[in-house]
Amino acid sequence: MDETTFKINLVEDEETLASILKAYMEKEGWEVSVFHTAEEAVKYMHNGVHLWILDIMLPGMNGYDLLKKIKENHSEQPVIFISARDQDLDKIIGLELGSDDYLAKPFLPKELVIRAKKLLHRVYGNGIHESMLVISKYQIDVVRRKVFDEEDHVIDLTTKEFDVLLYLVENANVAKSRKEILKEVWGKDYVGSDRAVDDVVRRIRRKLSRLSLETVYGSGYRVVS
Repeated sequence: MDETTFKINLVEDEETLASILKAYMEKEGWEVSVFHTAEEAVKYMHNGVHLWILDIMLPGMNGYDLLKKIKENHSEQPVIFISARDQDLDKIIGLELGSDDYLAKPFLPKELVIRAKKLLHRVYGNGIHESMLVISKYQIDVVRRKVFDEEDHVIDLTTKEFDVLLYLVENANVAKSRKEILKEVWGKDYVGSDRAVDDVVRRIRRKLSRLSLETVYGSGYRVVS
């Protein structure tokens, strides 16, 4: 993994603890994004993260529900659960839902770093090629968030272009409405015209001319594999 920095999404509502954990992980050279609610974290579901660290007890949507969403969208992304509640029960439920590791509060920040290191090595030890999607001879590197043509040249995409492309490719052959795309990529709190989707799709078509990105009238858009 020398070509990229590990990206960690930390979802923890205790601000002091979140700051301490963020500092410890950043000492490892990792890029850490902190979210204090699951609702906030969901908006960044497709930001090419390598590891999620979730507290179970969160205001609003809890960690279990967030874990389900992560695994539905990115089953390959590892997750560490942390909780101060009934340890055995939380551990069993978390593992059943797809969590890769579990840490009971209170714990030493260094212990979390050690667990995270082991998990990252286990998942990405052989490099990032496992997170490569191929469609219409384009290679989409989910981890580094880059798209390559068949001659291995990088195609320059904006954040929104990449996110919409990834969402449609991950749901290939399924029509997605503007409303669904807006909710997934822009977030449920987006206020504005759904024509923002049309604009991004138009730019994707221009940049990836071989991609079969269809307009499904009355439904939205669909990438055909």
